[in-house]
Amino acid sequence: MTRNPARRISLVNAAIEVLARDGARGLTFRAVDAEAGVPTGTASNYFANRDDLLRQVGEHIHVRFTPDPAKVADTMRAPADRGLLVTLMKDLLDRLRKDRAAYLALLELRLEATRRPELQAALTKTISDTLEDNVRFHVDYGLPGDRTTVVSLYLAMSGLVVEHLTLPEVLPESSLEGLVEALVDRTQASAGGAGGGTGKEVVREP
Repeated sequence: MTRNPARRISLVNAAIEVLARDGARGLTFRAVDAEAGVPTGTASNYFANRDDLLRQVGEHIHVRFTPDPAKVADTMRAPADRGLLVTLMKDLLDRLRKDRAAYLALLELRLEATRRPELQAALTKTISDTLEDNVRFHVDYGLPGDRTTVVSLYLAMSGLVVEHLTLPEVLPESSLEGLVEALVDRTQASAGGAGGGTGKEVVREP
């Protein structure tokens, strides 16, 4: 099978756009070729089948969600307190808003995974690994809260992001930053101020 890393990534990115725009039913090799602007039949040379394409899309979405390491390093120079946690959550929301197509594609993948056991297993591993990375990041930096804080923030931010990216008029744009601060405060309060936390779930996918 053809191995051109740059072309493969281009095709996966095209698949993300198709998924976000047309849903899982619209994701065909022909549609991916058209979106990528390559000759018909190109995608079939890079992916063994549709399941392989879906799996690679799921993996690459999380790569797109990963923040710039230099920016993270600069952000983490601040004290590991409530303010830093709020900053990380706001950065996460801003990053996902800027890559709305990738997040919508992820939602499509989640739905498709309920019907495809292999995709469900692959997506579960990808998201579980990311969450564990986030827990380690949070703990290593001594951010406020514990593992429950990280998981709670993951779930809370997921709900906020889904609401904003799918039905943006439900929550006023002007309320988002205040809601993020409230979510951080509530999750810290429920953890009783224990230590530990996340950076990649804080910095990657909710």
